[in-house]
Parts: sequence; structure tokens; C-alpha cells
Amino acid sequence: MPTGAAAEGAALRFLEARGFLPVARNWRCRQGEIDLIVRQDRLLVFAEVRLRNRDDFGGAAASVTLAKQRKIVATAGAFLQHHPEFCSCDCRFDVLAVRAGPDAWQVHWLPAAFTT
Repeated sequence: MPTGAAAEGAALRFLEARGFLPVARNWRCRQGEIDLIVRQDRLLVFAEVRLRNRDDFGGAAASVTLAKQRKIVATAGAFLQHHPEFCSCDCRFDVLAVRAGPDAWQVHWLPAAFTT
């Protein structure tokens, strides 16, 4: 059975293949945790990874509730306070639904899944 850590690794490889560079993985603070933080030029992406067990990816964005979104946004704010070198970046919140397929990971990417 696939694990959350394996799904996060698959999501990171997916984003790297699209030109994103890793900044942090499982970044934690008092406010919460962000699964992946990646960068591409001046864009900083805070990504929530959801491991899905079914083929339908429709529930991935919906599974990130308003309360979870608020926690991610607060955690992103704390990250930026701890890392002012990224404060000039544009920020975005993405969701990646990941499923273990028969031969490879399947990733459904929802860029800008929610806004602040």
C-alpha cells in the first residue's frame, strides 16, 4: 500500500519534471505543515499532496477544506517570515492528487486550487 511520503515524492518528481525546483518538503511550524514548497523563477508554490485510492480525482480539491486552506495559508505566512529571501516571489497554492497506478504514479495537478 502506498504511503503519504511516497506520494509526496511522486508529486515532487512531477513538479521537477515541469521545471520547478524544490525549496522545502514537509515544512512545519506552530501553524501547521506544508507538504511541498517549490519554486520556478519568481513563483513560489505551496503544494498540498493528497494520496488517492480511487481513479476519480474530483474530490482532491474538495478534500482540502476551508479550514485546511486557512491553515496552509497561515503556515505559508510563517514560512515567508522565516525565509524573507522569498518575500518578493508571487505565491500560489496548488493541490496534487496522487494515485499509485499499475506501472507508475498518476498525478492530477490542480494549480491555484485556492486563493487567499
